[in-house]
Amino acid sequence: MPWFGAHLSIAGGLSRAITEARRLGMDTVQLFTHSPSQWGVKAAEPVRRGTGKSQGSEWVGAPLTREQVRKFQKAIADSALRFPTAHDSYLINLAAADEMLWRKSIAGFAWELRRAEQLGLSYLVMHPGSHVGQGEEAGLKRVAEGLNEVLAQVPAGQVMILLETTAGQGSSLGYRFEHLAELLSRVNDPERLGVCFDTCHVFAAGYGLSTPEEYAATLEEFDQRIGLEHLKLFHLNDSAKGRGSRVDRHAGIGLGKIGETAFRCLVNDPRFAALPMILETPKKAADGTEMDPINLRKLREYLGAGPSE
Repeated sequence: MPWFGAHLSIAGGLSRAITEARRLGMDTVQLFTHSPSQWGVKAAEPVRRGTGKSQGSEWVGAPLTREQVRKFQKAIADSALRFPTAHDSYLINLAAADEMLWRKSIAGFAWELRRAEQLGLSYLVMHPGSHVGQGEEAGLKRVAEGLNEVLAQVPAGQVMILLETTAGQGSSLGYRFEHLAELLSRVNDPERLGVCFDTCHVFAAGYGLSTPEEYAATLEEFDQRIGLEHLKLFHLNDSAKGRGSRVDRHAGIGLGKIGETAFRCLVNDPRFAALPMILETPKKAADGTEMDPINLRKLREYLGAGPSE
């Protein structure tokens, strides 16, 4: 059976997300290790490398305290949660053409990876980045170079970096399976990377999911372009916008344009029976109803049911 969970808040401390996951009866959890709207790193003096040309600045973030790590790891150990996962800051852009932002993004992502290792997490999910007008090929090259720098800076540990499929909003990369395949082929240590498949993003990017036939065709294309062996985690989100809209707007399970069939197919697909599946759906309905328990219940009810029951 898949491991169902959701992205939860760390307001009040990192271990709060674990306490909440246990309260809601989750099997897995995703969180930010710090505020996603802040860098979490501070500027230092510019440095010069090799050629004598300025390569931008170095950034160093404050490490987690021993007490934070101890409390978090104890909370995980006391729970039945599997595959605890982090998502990186939305500010990081490894595709940036601007040298200073690119260097800051490399340092910021390396810092995030070290934090994930300190906490004993399984995965660190990231968006590939936005090329911001330089073109997709140049942007992908930039991302691969940035990832290689991060991998060189942070020794291999237990955390795997997951490239997330995106909706393709603006100049975002990762909305085509070919983009992720190219990044995996360009990194020096591809075994340290995998893929996170976001259902809303894939659908908004133009891939079909709403019928059993569309679902099968999209997963077949993923397998041909990337390889299912690289797929390590799902973000389960319906889409508030239509197929091919390239708008990243999540909706509750069965409440958007994808519909229930895709999720029925997914949770019963034997190829993914041991993978974590994490909700990033709206937390509350208009009337204030808590939605994570409802969406989790739907997913569990789909288990063993047909695609349209």
